[in-house]
Amino acid sequence: MDEIVEALLSEDVLPEDLAALPLPEAYRGNVVHRDETGMFEGIPSAEKDPRKSLHLREVPTPEPGPGEALVAVMASAINYNTVWSSIFEPLPTFGFLERYGRLSELTRRHDLPYHVLGSDLAGVVLRTGPGVNRWKAGDRVVAHCLSVELESADGHG
Repeated sequence: MDEIVEALLSEDVLPEDLAALPLPEAYRGNVVHRDETGMFEGIPSAEKDPRKSLHLREVPTPEPGPGEALVAVMASAINYNTVWSSIFEPLPTFGFLERYGRLSELTRRHDLPYHVLGSDLAGVVLRTGPGVNRWKAGDRVVAHCLSVELESADGHG
């Protein structure tokens, strides 16, 4: 991880240098667990404490699939999606991820017993999957919770 951070902070790093960096097998992420989705049942929303459902843990680094990019997150934020997901409201995200996972062999990898939280970030592209033509290693990007295709200008203008 130190090698990636050092490269990202360097003024002289080239896109091909970033693309050649070895990726860590795992990274630290804040997750919620599928088997805890009922932990707040019967508790009013205002009394649900997101800290009780959040778990900081090592998560396997995914390989980007078609249309996806792997981004080194340099800054992130907590927004309403993070809070709602952490208190399992209005619905736990696991139902959506399970349905999404049934679409194809590729999407199946998103149907896991945990969900990494986060939908707002600024970072640097490290890898891109097949079919990604607009973004490349070294591009500085911002991601947000709008639902647009990766390469669509609709959410990036």
